[in-house]
Amino acid sequence: MAAVADLLGGLVSVLETYRGRDRVIRTLCYGCQLAGGTLTWRNPTESPLGRSLLATSAQLSHCRTVLRLFDDLAMLAYSRQYGLGPKEEDVAVRGLSVLSNLADQLYYPCEHVAWAADAGIVRADSSKWWALSTALWGASLLLGAARSLRILAQLRSKLRRQPSDTSQLSCKKLRAQAKTEALTLLSNLADLCNAIHWLPPGVLWAGTFPPWLVGFMGTISSLIGVYLTYAGDSAGAV
Repeated sequence: MAAVADLLGGLVSVLETYRGRDRVIRTLCYGCQLAGGTLTWRNPTESPLGRSLLATSAQLSHCRTVLRLFDDLAMLAYSRQYGLGPKEEDVAVRGLSVLSNLADQLYYPCEHVAWAADAGIVRADSSKWWALSTALWGASLLLGAARSLRILAQLRSKLRRQPSDTSQLSCKKLRAQAKTEALTLLSNLADLCNAIHWLPPGVLWAGTFPPWLVGFMGTISSLIGVYLTYAGDSAGAV
């Protein structure tokens, strides 16, 4: 009973925060798409449950889009705080981070216009704005992946240069950082696959993913995000 109470308390704590709630909604969204897409893969008409799960996924995705209407200021505050990055950080990492922040900052207003056009609030071609926002998201993911690769290369170099008498704690910390960056890289690449799929036809594999594959890629990314959040909170509590 105590374990169940702790689990419930932890879930409530997560849902009480905006970022925690978004991660839960995102995971459920892609999980429903994975399950629904799998059930309807062979014959969509034979699986009412599969269609219901896909409909649930679409509604959860729309919910996240509406909630992102309020993310611009938070992103702007983060971008201003980071600025050009700390001087002690690698120049390439700083440059990639700044460009990624810029892509993220531009992404939000483009998505807002696309949403408003779909809702009939403004007169605009929503498909063009969705394509632009998706391209910006993809650019951010690509820059994030390049940043993780750069950091991984630096961490491997540090580990190779570690003297034999280096403390195990120091090596363990470097390996933990490398693990985090490797998982971040995998998450970005999984999302990038979906971002390209949602671009206009003719761009690489755009429009070719079945729903279950979109759900699979998104579920991988979402679960990695949940794990990294939990691991970070656990490390901070130690």
